[in-house]
Amino acid sequence: MKRTFRKLLVLLVAAALLFGLSSCFEFLNQTTETTTVRATEPKTEPATTPATEPKTEPATTPATEPATTPVTEPKTEPATTPATATETAPLSEPGTEPATAPESGPVATGETTAEGTGEAKPKGEIGGNLQIHFIELGNYYTGDCVYIKAGETDILIDAGSKYSSVPTIAAYLNEYVTDNTLEYVIVTHAHEDHYAGFAASEGIFDLYECGVIIDFAQTNQKETAKMYSNYIAKRDAEIAAGATHYTALDCIEQGKTDFAVAEGINMKILNSYYYANKDSSGENNHSVCMLLTEGENNYLFTGDLEAKGEKKLVEMNDLPHVVLYKAGHHGSKTSSSDELLSVITPEIVCVCCCAGSSEYTKTEENKFPTQAFVDRIAPHTRRVYVTTISVSDEDKTFQSMNGNITVCSDGTEVWVVCSASDLVLCETAWFEEKRTRPAAWQN
Repeated sequence: MKRTFRKLLVLLVAAALLFGLSSCFEFLNQTTETTTVRATEPKTEPATTPATEPKTEPATTPATEPATTPVTEPKTEPATTPATATETAPLSEPGTEPATAPESGPVATGETTAEGTGEAKPKGEIGGNLQIHFIELGNYYTGDCVYIKAGETDILIDAGSKYSSVPTIAAYLNEYVTDNTLEYVIVTHAHEDHYAGFAASEGIFDLYECGVIIDFAQTNQKETAKMYSNYIAKRDAEIAAGATHYTALDCIEQGKTDFAVAEGINMKILNSYYYANKDSSGENNHSVCMLLTEGENNYLFTGDLEAKGEKKLVEMNDLPHVVLYKAGHHGSKTSSSDELLSVITPEIVCVCCCAGSSEYTKTEENKFPTQAFVDRIAPHTRRVYVTTISVSDEDKTFQSMNGNITVCSDGTEVWVVCSASDLVLCETAWFEEKRTRPAAWQN
């Protein structure tokens, strides 16, 4: 019995030990799992949640919003709104106004006339396939400089009045001469107020390439005269650089009188007695004379040709009625003779001078444009324009009368655009004070 009891006790103790060991192992396993979970969670949360969120939110939200909102909006709005307002509205409006101006009335400087009608119509701006510019020369002194734009061809007639005029002339030319080339240059005669700009140390021949040079055949200048010798040296250097040169007499003798300067526009060197015959009394009658023709419209340029030269010009050429006449010799009493005017019957007359200047005379009626010129021109037209006016002889000051005068043609209509006043000579205060109104200009 005792032996049996002992065996049971031993079994009970053994069972208890086994149970204890088993519980111990379970406890140890639970402890291990708990330790693992707790060790993993702290590592996961700090590494994943705190690290990811701060990096994502600051990088995405702050960086995206400033980059998108401030940058995109300023670029879009200034680029779109101002560009539209500037490019669309202003470009459209100027393009519309010149087209409607002739019907609606004057909107800018200028007026038009159909050839032969003498009826004025407003025209707004410089344009057309033919433009003839009478340029102010930037000083008190009288001189000639006429720039002609015929299609894409650039023509310059004379470059007065002083060496100092060159910057003014060049600044004007550079608005129109896009290739730095003057296809034709005409130098009418050897007077400072017509050719100083070609003889200057940094003159027209230095600033532009020239295709064809046509100049005076006769002169009374001595070869040692400074301006004349400078002119010859500059001209010859241009010839050496590739320009073709003719005197006016060469053109006549070689049959090279007509130059097709643009489609439908012809430049003709007219014949003159004083190309082959020297006038010992002065240089004016040696002037190169040219007729420009576009369709039925003719434009005459005679330099400083005087009455006896004009008489020969009429005799030696079949001169037509002209829409435009550049007044001979700045509106002098010695030029624009009845013999010439009765043949050409001009519609528009442009005078290159400093009106009222005492540069050549103190006799009031003989200051350019002279009373004699006014009296002879008045029966033919009242459309006389003058570039500049003297303010003070003592101070050598001046101002624009009509300013730069541009005669434009589209092949049919011709109109005048002035950079200053639009008033024709007989409507100016200077004329009222300094000249006697001829009968033809009474109305």
